[in-house]
Amino acid sequence: MLRSRIIPCLLVHNKGLVKTVNFKDAKYVGDPINAVKIFNEKEVDELMVLDIDASKEKRAPNFEMIKNLAVECRMPFCYGGGVTTVEQARKIISLGAEKVALSSAALDNLDLCVKIGEVVGAQSVVVVIDVKKRKLFGGYDIYTINGTKKSKWKLKDLIKELDNIGVGEIVINSIDNDGVMKGYDMDLAETIRDLCKMPLTILGGAGSLDDVKKLISKFKVIGAAAGSLFVFKGKYRAVLINYPNREERKPLY
Repeated sequence: MLRSRIIPCLLVHNKGLVKTVNFKDAKYVGDPINAVKIFNEKEVDELMVLDIDASKEKRAPNFEMIKNLAVECRMPFCYGGGVTTVEQARKIISLGAEKVALSSAALDNLDLCVKIGEVVGAQSVVVVIDVKKRKLFGGYDIYTINGTKKSKWKLKDLIKELDNIGVGEIVINSIDNDGVMKGYDMDLAETIRDLCKMPLTILGGAGSLDDVKKLISKFKVIGAAAGSLFVFKGKYRAVLINYPNREERKPLY
């Protein structure tokens, strides 16, 4: 049975763990393996790790890093970054990840999602869509390569196509809200929820557990993902890997 999930999203840059604001100004916050060990202790619902260098540098995923993370990880683990072939996706799953996330490669060739799904199972295929609000006329534009390249896809059309081919999950990431910690873009979440039947995760903007609660209470079965919320503490954004305990999580679902 599907249920809501509260998901830390870790960004890897130069083999270290970082956090960005609006996809810029990456701040080093620690070692990915140490973060995973802490999240293990806190019984995290699921973990997402995105290598933000791989696609930009046009290189393959770091399989050694993925293997080390998967071996340490005791929760469901989704990896994304640099995945462009079926064989890469198969290897990532074989190393112990439960899901493989695609972004630019999927948008360039939706058939890749289908082919990967045939090998690892459609439920393991995740498509991450980075969006930014239009300054004029409303709506959202899609970007790839860390928010540097505007996609030709219209959001509604892309969601419809992903629904048709049956990917396992989509992650909608708000570039405008990334690292701002002032709450999710609820209008964006509602727009996407109305468009698709697939499992959906919203990323970008959570600054408190109350933000997570608002998202889940409105949309019921949904993934509430966050980066800054789980790596910073307090108004001065001191680095502290954290996650709500079982009792703190109960009122959120």
